[in-house]
Amino acid sequence: MRRGGGRGRLEGGRVSEQHTPPHAAGRPPTDVIDSVGRLLGGPDWERRAARGLAFLRRRITGDYEVDEFGYDQELTDNVLLGACRPLYERYFRVETRGIEKVPAQGGALIVANHSGTLPLDAIMTQVALADHHPAQRRLRMLAADVVFTMPFVGELARKAGHTLACNPDAERLLFGGEVVGVWPEGFKGIGKPFADRYRLQRFGRGGFVSAALRTGTPIIPTAIVGAEEIYPKIGDIKPLARLLNLPYIPVTPTFPWLGPLGLIPLPSKWYIAFGDPIETSGYDPGAAEDPMLVFNLTDQVRETIQDTLYRLLLQRRSVFF
Repeated sequence: MRRGGGRGRLEGGRVSEQHTPPHAAGRPPTDVIDSVGRLLGGPDWERRAARGLAFLRRRITGDYEVDEFGYDQELTDNVLLGACRPLYERYFRVETRGIEKVPAQGGALIVANHSGTLPLDAIMTQVALADHHPAQRRLRMLAADVVFTMPFVGELARKAGHTLACNPDAERLLFGGEVVGVWPEGFKGIGKPFADRYRLQRFGRGGFVSAALRTGTPIIPTAIVGAEEIYPKIGDIKPLARLLNLPYIPVTPTFPWLGPLGLIPLPSKWYIAFGDPIETSGYDPGAAEDPMLVFNLTDQVRETIQDTLYRLLLQRRSVFF
């Protein structure tokens, strides 16, 4: 009988070898490894861990790319959108309709209603196109100047692929075959009182239509239901907003009364409906200079979104379900 490797056991008059189990010698058993693997993400946890370490190495060494606008697709896909997916999938439980109407390739202009006090509707639309469009399209949003003057937020917006809401930037992106998102109501939309929910505000002078006409890209009217209820705005602290150079400081049923807890959005049920494309490729590029045509197309987009909002509201069973 060997020493150290096992214990002797008498079986039928002979001594048999009984070896020490692997985990007793300091090696974890297979079932423990499998359990850890399941906790870390299933059977492919090693591959996930390796991919994560490779990502960290590239960030530390600077071995990653950004485009001329500062867009960092790797960071956006792996970190920024990843942080927003739980909101999209579990908290707001977003349902999309007509997402296949967004072209699988080439430029397109998403035009949507804006609401919710904070622009979470734009971020949820970005997640929808990245995760649920058949071609996994990346949405490049046009944002107001104030976004890029805010510390940290401006840099993060650039990293996520967003740029100034101006025609030159929009046209460069559209000519480059990108899907561009614009929320023409701006702060008038996201900052409107709860009593005006789902009533579209003014769409400006139709700059987004001019950009679409110059580039010949389709306009996709998009309606978003659910964002209006996440922070019901019942008031505005205007003196503080002016002091901080912000468009508004909202008062909601929970903010500022509950302090930081008041910043948690209400878990409303969301719908994002992408409408039929409005084609612009049949127009001459000079049509962008025709103010009547621009006005008519802007009005058509606005009416389409408003009608879709009304239809979605009629079909909705409840704000939260």
